[in-house]
Amino acid sequence: MEQNVLKDKITIITGAGRGLGEALCHGFADEGAIICPWDIDEQNLNNVAESLKKRNSLGRKAKLDITDEKQVENEVNEIEQEFGRIDILIANAGILHSYEITDFPEQLWRKVIEVNLVGYFICAKYVAKVMKKHKKGVILQINSKSGKKGSYWNSAYAASKFGGIGLTQSIALDLAPFGIRVNAICPGNILESPLWQTSLFQQYAKKWGISVDEVRRKYIEQVPLGRPCTYRDVINVAVFLASDYASYMTGQAINVTGGQEMR
Repeated sequence: MEQNVLKDKITIITGAGRGLGEALCHGFADEGAIICPWDIDEQNLNNVAESLKKRNSLGRKAKLDITDEKQVENEVNEIEQEFGRIDILIANAGILHSYEITDFPEQLWRKVIEVNLVGYFICAKYVAKVMKKHKKGVILQINSKSGKKGSYWNSAYAASKFGGIGLTQSIALDLAPFGIRVNAICPGNILESPLWQTSLFQQYAKKWGISVDEVRRKYIEQVPLGRPCTYRDVINVAVFLASDYASYMTGQAINVTGGQEMR
């Protein structure tokens, strides 16, 4: 692809404060996009926004809770007022709580669904209102390989991601007459992410009675291509799907799993 394929595209990225969300901000900025980062963590958000500002890629930052419909509606309206349009939404924000089903606290189970699925719905709803006026736009959901296959000790996360694919396909049908494309990206295990580095490695090591290095090796051995998913792997697919190169693609859930998931 040529450089700057997303030049001046007004792009909202949720969960932008760290990890994959932060990487997506910089990856899309590399392609010329104007980034409007959203995150609930103000310190992380400010750090990312300052970095984008130095690159002349910052649009409008917002500290908000994507499960709060009024906050999302107000911020979408502010972006529309300032820039006149919204070109791209990347619904990346998500959480994970891991428990065996008989031990799973109901409140935490509902919270995962609320953030990962309801939050995606709310963001897509209000961004689509703006995109429909211009009869164009792209909505991308960062899903997971857990949206294609059940996940051990992760019933809430898998349920939210299975639902996310159904929601993506349904929104794609709703918005196709308006020239708006909606797709999901299903990454494999991003072992460099904060979720793995600060939580999952230690959880699984304790659960299985093995070392962190053995946990890492166990997950890499499950991948036919023999390596974990990286931020760059996801960014490359996201940029493609957001660009005109993917103008005939909508309602898809694209695996980025090194062959670990093929459906």
